[in-house]
Amino acid sequence: MTASTLESRASAAPLDTTMRKIIRRIVPLLFVCYVMNFLDRINIGFAQLQMKQDLAFSDAIYGLGAGLFFIGYFFFEVPSNVLLEKIGARKTMLRIMVLWGLASAATMFVQTPMHFYIVRFLLGVFEAGFFPGIILYLTFWTPAAYRARVLALFMSALVVSGIIAGPVSGWILQSMDGYAGLRGWQWMFVIEGLPSCLLGLIVYFYLDDKPKDAQWLSAAEKRAVIDTIAAENMASSGGQAQQPTLRSAFSQPLVYLFAFVYFAILAGGYIIAFWLPMTIRELGVSNYLHIGLYSAIPYTVAGLAMIVLGKSSDRLNERRWHVALPACLGVIALVVLPMASKQFAISLALLAVATAGLYSSLPPFWTYATTTLSRAESAAGIAIIASVGNLAGFLSPFVIGKIRTETGSATMGIYLMATIVVLGVFALLLGTRQRAAQSALQGAAA
Repeated sequence: MTASTLESRASAAPLDTTMRKIIRRIVPLLFVCYVMNFLDRINIGFAQLQMKQDLAFSDAIYGLGAGLFFIGYFFFEVPSNVLLEKIGARKTMLRIMVLWGLASAATMFVQTPMHFYIVRFLLGVFEAGFFPGIILYLTFWTPAAYRARVLALFMSALVVSGIIAGPVSGWILQSMDGYAGLRGWQWMFVIEGLPSCLLGLIVYFYLDDKPKDAQWLSAAEKRAVIDTIAAENMASSGGQAQQPTLRSAFSQPLVYLFAFVYFAILAGGYIIAFWLPMTIRELGVSNYLHIGLYSAIPYTVAGLAMIVLGKSSDRLNERRWHVALPACLGVIALVVLPMASKQFAISLALLAVATAGLYSSLPPFWTYATTTLSRAESAAGIAIIASVGNLAGFLSPFVIGKIRTETGSATMGIYLMATIVVLGVFALLLGTRQRAAQSALQGAAA
């Protein structure tokens, strides 16, 4: 064994120990926050089971209201992430979580389509910056070699939220309906919205903005993670120290490529997020609690796939195909789904494959994006990718709601969203082909 190998292993050992401490400290709380974040975003899919009938909302009204969230999100995403870079994650997350919790709970007062549109838009405004802020925050703490598995652990909150949302929302709709004169959907928004305010306070007092602020790390542990990330940032910027700027992010073509790819994946993912409960009801399930329990199955499968794929991506140090292959598998399942609309077991299995494929592609995607962008581009770049990509959350429910209203079926909408996912996969593979070839050559030379 050579001296350089021994030295490399010795330097890796304290970093491994440090990363275990960091993961145990920050990931569980961020995980819980993201569970609540996604729950407050998708519970409208369960509310529609009662809400549309109570308020005489059509599928088109529901789809527009569900999608308007992402318009507010789009306009305030970049400013929020730039602010996080300046004032820190703790203050930013406190503001975001308290305001989104209050806005989510306020949905209980909706009576007209305009009320619905306003509260959904404001929810997007208040929530803007949470997800890209956390992605940026994790780049402060996790070197590239650990990032996919950390992002997989964090982003598995998406599927855990889906697992929880079904049974909990179904139980509230079924059991709380009529209590104190309120409908079940009204109780659902209150019960699932207000806890986010408390979590915002916990984040503020428990987390640290950066490793240098962490009193629970030793000086050697701080140095191990800070030096590693600093070296990676220098390498990604060509060996020159760079200060974060909006101009550098907005002028980087890769930012827009990643934004389109993210948009494409979410165009398929939001079919599941907003229409899964209604799809299960149309398969013949009428009990709200049973709808919730069945809807947890696809998310459970997706959670397992997400963890496995994240570990595989880190182990092989490969990102592009870990995004492309599962996304394509998910699209195939979506395309076949309308053909099995009368067969409950097959439809549920296809929903599980679609959910697993589309959602498990996200951690490798974000790992690839954050390790490709330079330090100067990260804050605004991540926010641009997230804000543009999440416009799919407006397009997908709006288009499918419109098509359902006019045709009585979502089939053509599903095919359209599936086409967008395929275009995104091709854009990723073709647009990063040269960079992937250069990385392969560098790896071979090393």
